[in-house]
Amino acid sequence: MSLKSRFSFRRSIVSAASLVGLAVLLRGSMFAAVPPAEKLLPPDTLLVITTPDWAKLRDLAKKSPQAQFWDDVAMKPFRDKFMTKLTEEVIKPLERDLGVKFDDYSTLLQGQLTIAVTQEAWQGKAKDDGVPAVLLLLDTKDKSDLLKKNLTELRKKWSDAGKPIRTEKIRDVEFSVVPLTTNDIPSSLRQMFPQPQEIEELGKDEKKPSTEELIIGQRDSLLIIGTSVPAVEKVLVRLAGNSAPTLAEQSEFEACRSAGFRDAPFFVWFNAKTAIEVATKAVIAAQNPDAPSPFPMPDINKIINASGLGDLKSAAFSFRDTGDGRIGEFFLSAPEAGRAGLLKLLALEAKETTPPTFVPADVVKCARFRLDGQKAIATIEKMVSDISPEALSTWNFVLNNGNEAARIDDPDYDIRKNIFGNLGDDIITYEKAPKGKSLAELGSAPSLFLLGSPNAEKLAASLKGLFVIISPQGGSPKTREFLGRKIFSFKIPTMVAGGTAAARSLSYVASGGYVAFSMDDGILEEYLRSSESQVKPLRETPGFADAAAKVGGQGNGWLAYENEAETMKSMMEALARSVSSTNKNEFAEVLASTIPFAPPEKKIKEWVDFSLLPSYDKVAKYFGFGVSGGSTTVSGISFKYYLPNPPELLKK
Repeated sequence: MSLKSRFSFRRSIVSAASLVGLAVLLRGSMFAAVPPAEKLLPPDTLLVITTPDWAKLRDLAKKSPQAQFWDDVAMKPFRDKFMTKLTEEVIKPLERDLGVKFDDYSTLLQGQLTIAVTQEAWQGKAKDDGVPAVLLLLDTKDKSDLLKKNLTELRKKWSDAGKPIRTEKIRDVEFSVVPLTTNDIPSSLRQMFPQPQEIEELGKDEKKPSTEELIIGQRDSLLIIGTSVPAVEKVLVRLAGNSAPTLAEQSEFEACRSAGFRDAPFFVWFNAKTAIEVATKAVIAAQNPDAPSPFPMPDINKIINASGLGDLKSAAFSFRDTGDGRIGEFFLSAPEAGRAGLLKLLALEAKETTPPTFVPADVVKCARFRLDGQKAIATIEKMVSDISPEALSTWNFVLNNGNEAARIDDPDYDIRKNIFGNLGDDIITYEKAPKGKSLAELGSAPSLFLLGSPNAEKLAASLKGLFVIISPQGGSPKTREFLGRKIFSFKIPTMVAGGTAAARSLSYVASGGYVAFSMDDGILEEYLRSSESQVKPLRETPGFADAAAKVGGQGNGWLAYENEAETMKSMMEALARSVSSTNKNEFAEVLASTIPFAPPEKKIKEWVDFSLLPSYDKVAKYFGFGVSGGSTTVSGISFKYYLPNPPELLKK
């Protein structure tokens, strides 16, 4: 059983949180047989999350290696304890608060589930000009009678509990309208999210708690839940077959969907242009000239325009099963002519990204980006200048300080000429398995960063100017010889527990048209010996080329690889070691700190018992490798991730 995510959007957090509760009540589902989402939603839709066929998506999920791993008999002790804690501390309390049994609703998950946010009266021009509406649409197909029965029972339970409910007809369909405030959010649901601190503004009258409404009803097999009567009515109008404009007629949506998302079993689309424009107005409207901030921010319009976000039309994500694996795609609709700032940096040039032969097959992670360093510096500086000329002046002042320090030994030294002018258009990173099994060793696995350069030796020798800026007390880099190459080493201060500064040594060397950087001398020296090595390269790994083709090939400017089998093995072995170590809570503490929910972060050590995990060899068959790639066209920027089915599962 899965608990669905939370919704939040300005003051509509109250009603959106209640939608989360009801979505959980219906136990997960996403999109199908009444008209598709784009034919039901209005053109002013800001966000839509949808799946045309929940049953199909559920079957695909069950067949995935991740689901099979979770369901494996070897995982049963760990899984049972986790699910028991989840049920006792979250699901049952939520059932009590809502007055329902989730199992009574599970059979309703038959067809389409769509969650959407529509603009409605939200214009951003004033603090009280309205809020977006949230909609949840669920097609129960042939379970409409059961849906009607469950809604009747739910209405009675809420009425018996003293909740003020009124009945309202919208387009001849009867809906229950429930007024909501923050106090109406179930306590079991409310405690899962961080609670904002109350802030009292001097000179302001006491604010009355805002009240939202939740509109719940059924039209044939479709469950409709919304936070706005007009938003619900628009859905009913389209269900009736009237010729009202729809999201499908919104040119940006249709162009994005037809570009590659049309048949996806799961699809997300975000109207970035409208949302950013209105949100920008809302930020300006919320500013109080009578109480200026002691830390004034740059003009929000300058930030949006300089970063390139003002030219972002929309963003979309899709997931699909290819038969031999699963692929996810994220697409940014940003026409080439208007790209600036961050979007210009993301638009990598279509150049070769095949891992060079010196990248060995035993790497755990590898990525290659064809980013032109000189153009990137120019783009970043322009973005900073457009936002704040003063910030660019500060940046130039810092560079001048670096120049002055370096000119003590080299009178002609210039960071822009010696460093920026020697940047190439190739960046490669790769990482090997950790040397040990502790948490610290997992976080400091041997890795290499390679920066392409037309004059790598000159670039390496010139980096001292930047290091003076990073650490004025660090002094000049130390040097040593290895295989005829000069290796530079520089102490970089880092912070450790307790706030004490510790220094780690960063070594770098020029070789083969790159400057290679690493905190691990072993992997750096291995790179220098690679021309004499007979080690098998990553590019010859079975299945690598075919997987790369799924994400656009090896010539689009970005390609990355991850050996999921090795990373999972290292993680599970480290978890097993943590159970027997003197610091048994090491991993639990880290895991708990990453969870933003209130009770789980306190309870996670009770829920997740690493001592019950099986040895990796018992579940190794569920893990293989994944690749990701990016490509740029005149219409936008695409990022894809492909996870082939592991060989052992393909044999089934």
